[in-house]
Amino acid sequence: MVRELLAGAARAALGGGRRLEAAQRLAGGSKKGVYRLLMDDGTTAIAYRWDRSENYWPAAEGDEDLADPFSPGLGFDLFEAAHARLDALGVRVPAIRFVERAGSRDGGGAPGTADLAIVEDVPGESLERLLARDPRAAAPVLARLGEALGAMRGHRASGYGKVAVVDGGGASHGPSCEGVVLDRALRDLAEAAARDPRIAGARERFAERLRGLAAAVRPRAEYVVVHGELGPDHVLVDADGRPVLIDIEGAMYFDVEWEHVFLRIRLHEADYRSLAADALDEDRLALYALAQRLSLTAGPLRLLDGDFPVREAMAGIAEHNLRQALHLVGD
Repeated sequence: MVRELLAGAARAALGGGRRLEAAQRLAGGSKKGVYRLLMDDGTTAIAYRWDRSENYWPAAEGDEDLADPFSPGLGFDLFEAAHARLDALGVRVPAIRFVERAGSRDGGGAPGTADLAIVEDVPGESLERLLARDPRAAAPVLARLGEALGAMRGHRASGYGKVAVVDGGGASHGPSCEGVVLDRALRDLAEAAARDPRIAGARERFAERLRGLAAAVRPRAEYVVVHGELGPDHVLVDADGRPVLIDIEGAMYFDVEWEHVFLRIRLHEADYRSLAADALDEDRLALYALAQRLSLTAGPLRLLDGDFPVREAMAGIAEHNLRQALHLVGD
């Protein structure tokens, strides 16, 4: 069924009388379908399909509220805004070949029920795989990624939130980045406590620690562009050794410390050095470290409530971050 939906869009994107031979769903996507399209002449492209049937996350209240910086990054509009901002900053992102909006017939055949984008299939591997295979070969890629992060830090806005919202002149909920993070962390804490007795037993200590860390953060009036979940699996390496950012729908204007806490979690210390930024706020780092550990516990546990297929790996992510969160409050 999905292959039939993709066939017309693939022809429109790649042209030349090509015919779709195969559509292979790629691992890793939890909010959208990601497919490698193989045409009969060997040409390839990547399809992003935003549809409820492709989203493994259980629905929650506020999912569609774009004024919440942490609401799910779903749909082509968010992708398009993030793509335009990053591209304007000189950050490499996959080129867009074709777009089909939900309900349109631009790709031929019956109208689709989902937003669909066909983008460049970046040759090469992810930064995650390159780091595991050949850390020396990954070093110049990390250096170039550090330059990209520098360009993102150099672009400032007076408001925080999703790129689509801020660049569109809108405003986000909450009094501040740290206020939004605190509220989200307390929600994650409640969800994790409902699913694991170890978190439940330490819930009051977690809540007290979160509130204390948030109270220590000083106000800030400018925000930078961050990817939001910039792990090495969200960076591809093209044929020229350039880092290419993917899964960009969640890009936002936010505190730079949010990005760097995530990078520190996902990278070995030696690999992170090429990406380190000067003058990070230690109070924000402390708050965001605990908040992200709780998010990386509650999120995977919530995902496992549904039918996400890679269950063992997701359970491992939850368990590792649960232990790290407990360590941060002295357990």
